[in-house]
Amino acid sequence: MTMYYPIKSMIEWIFAAMLFLIVLPILLIVGILIKIEDPTGPVFFIQERVGKDNKLFNIYKLRSMRNPMIINGQEMSYDDRMLKVGHVIRKLSLDELPQMINILKGDMSFIGPRPLLVEYLPCYNKKELRRHDVKPGISGWAQVNGRNHLSWEERFALDVEYIEKCSVLLDIKITLMTIQKVLMKADIVEKEVDYILAFDEYRKRQWEQEKVTNNVTPLFTQAVSFDSGSLVQNRKSEMQ
Repeated sequence: MTMYYPIKSMIEWIFAAMLFLIVLPILLIVGILIKIEDPTGPVFFIQERVGKDNKLFNIYKLRSMRNPMIINGQEMSYDDRMLKVGHVIRKLSLDELPQMINILKGDMSFIGPRPLLVEYLPCYNKKELRRHDVKPGISGWAQVNGRNHLSWEERFALDVEYIEKCSVLLDIKITLMTIQKVLMKADIVEKEVDYILAFDEYRKRQWEQEKVTNNVTPLFTQAVSFDSGSLVQNRKSEMQ
């Protein structure tokens, strides 16, 4: 991977620049539809995520949910917040198109582990943190092998497997499988919370279970600590 990775980054940047010009009309049209349905919010959903070497960056997605979250003192439900055009955006995975901006900025790749929330950083063990050894991707090995239907351990195992086996042939395979899944609308989940618990809550429950069972050997002996005070405290509700 050491020799392939610089070449991969250069090729992806060139391809992202060309592809961005091609999809720009789609972004403009969808952006107009978003503003027509909900003029109060922006076109892009921007959120801080964790990238290569645990560095934070802002990820760009097409906004698919209504702003604000609270009206007249009551929090809107997920279904009430979802825009009509948002359903189409999610089903066709159009919300990911602005991430080509992230590729052009050098924050992301086309293929790599998906960038996850900042709140998850204190919850990884040492092996799981290897997923941050490379740039995060728009699609990845875990996404084409089950996506949101996988457990967290299965996702991270596939992320690490990708890093260990990263090659041009594997990237081509993942790209073709991604295109196939998008066209077939396979493994696409609009509401992830219905399928899997947020990773930080999931891992904390595991830690609590360890305490309850008085396990002499901790399940996560190599957990890496971070300054949680510096992490984002207000989690936004749109996740990939």
